[in-house]
Amino acid sequence: MRGPVPKRSDQRRGHHKPEGPALVKAEAGKAPTIPRASGDWHPIAKRWFQSLKDSGQAQFYEQSDWLTAVYVAEAMSRNLGQGKFSAQLFQSVMSAMTDLLTTEGARRRARVELDRDSAGEDPAEAARVTLMDAYRKAAGGGGTT
Repeated sequence: MRGPVPKRSDQRRGHHKPEGPALVKAEAGKAPTIPRASGDWHPIAKRWFQSLKDSGQAQFYEQSDWLTAVYVAEAMSRNLGQGKFSAQLFQSVMSAMTDLLTTEGARRRARVELDRDSAGEDPAEAARVTLMDAYRKAAGGGGTT
């Protein structure tokens, strides 16, 4: 989705309903095995990859997403380790990072919100509840009570 970053659901006013295609559901693959960070990667690439493991959006990752993240970290590491920084490689890495929902803007465009206000709750469960509330509201069924 292109265009400006949508507002968070709690910031929208009026009857502005999200536009876009209908939700298509499919069964997820088996639980992914999270690969290890390479010891050869640049320290920034290692920290970025570790941050994915600790981030809320990781609950939605399939095995292919994790392998994409390995590839992105490798490209990031090579770019950071070169004598000359490649703007084109940087843009490609940033685009792939967006596809992995690693920024707030990318998550909002995909209509995924992570709620940190749920102290003491399981973060994965809180994210699922937020997502399900958004689907219920979009379907006209209201939210949780």
